Amino acid sequence: MKFGIDRLLADPTLRAPLAGRRIALVAHPASVTEDLVHSLDALAGLPDVNLTAAFGPQHGLKGDKQDNMVETADELDPVYGIPVFSLYGEVRRPTARMMDSADVFLFDLQDLGCRIYTFVTTLLYLLEAASGTGKAVWVLDRPNPAGRPVEGTTLLPGWESFVGAGPMPMRHGLTLGEMGHWFVDHFKLDVDYRVIAMEGWQPESGPGFGWPESRIWVNPSPNAASLNMARAYAGTVMIEGATVSEGRGTTRPLEVLFGAPDIDAKAVLAEMRTFAPQWMEGAAIRECWFEPTFHKHAKSLCSALMVHAEGRFYDHHAFRPWRFQALAFKAIRRLYPDYPLWRDFPYEYVFDKLAIDVINGGPALREWVDNPATTAADLDAIATPDEAAWIEARRPHLLY
Repeated sequence: MKFGIDRLLADPTLRAPLAGRRIALVAHPASVTEDLVHSLDALAGLPDVNLTAAFGPQHGLKGDKQDNMVETADELDPVYGIPVFSLYGEVRRPTARMMDSADVFLFDLQDLGCRIYTFVTTLLYLLEAASGTGKAVWVLDRPNPAGRPVEGTTLLPGWESFVGAGPMPMRHGLTLGEMGHWFVDHFKLDVDYRVIAMEGWQPESGPGFGWPESRIWVNPSPNAASLNMARAYAGTVMIEGATVSEGRGTTRPLEVLFGAPDIDAKAVLAEMRTFAPQWMEGAAIRECWFEPTFHKHAKSLCSALMVHAEGRFYDHHAFRPWRFQALAFKAIRRLYPDYPLWRDFPYEYVFDKLAIDVINGGPALREWVDNPATTAADLDAIATPDEAAWIEARRPHLLY
């Protein structure tokens, strides 16, 4: 199969509309060709591409910024002498000066298929900045490694943020190329938008179910270290809004349902199986221990549960990571009613809402967890209509 960047490089007719125009590339470490050449180097080597700028999203063009809310400065590329603008530094939205650097913006970011992964919002902000200016935005499409399944509640009006670009569920099931089409349609943007589509992507075929086995996994961000993480992320990312550890400071971040020195993981697992065993299908859960070298509970031995949405344990259509994680929170709350579970800090520059609510685009999940009377059916009753509505809303924009 071919990703968008590989098709653009191989086919001069696809590049023909770029002739005589200034080109900018939005990229990160996973922006590589099938031969593992970075897209910046590959495009710079083409005589018919006039590369005049590059942009880096959260974690930077080099992907060197480990944690969230660690900003990257603008710089000059030492090899090509072009400006490298940060879209996670002094600004999140491209400025007029940044937009003046090019006529066509090639967007080549590997996504994880989750609303909160900020590359989705960066695409929207670029499209909005280009709208009405005559500037063009091309997405060089890449797979959604989480595949087509949809899960989670829809982001509520007024809850938009850098981790909430618009009214979609947590796990959206689109590629970024498809998402761009939805953005243009939903927000009525006046932009020259096109997608260099993939060739041969099969999101419903195993064993990859979205991620082709022929392609090497390269971390799109420092803590996105595996396909297992990408599959679990629509659930495990919620731990960023909790006081328990998501495994940052270990070699398997965001592949655990929680880790904490003062919670009994074995007891939590038993409570999960009692409360909603139907939400635990499609993956294996393993009790483990870790001691983070940094971040939450650093230097403390943590009892934890690890998710294995991989190998013979993985059932693509049964695995529902958002519910899996909600169940872990619920089990903790049931066993430890007074546990200070929710982390109170400014999450992605939102200062007036709890981080867990910002992540979910509303308070519904937290309120469900904290209410001792709620059942699994209550959360299903909230989420299922939202999921069904999104499946219909996205249908016209599917390219594969």
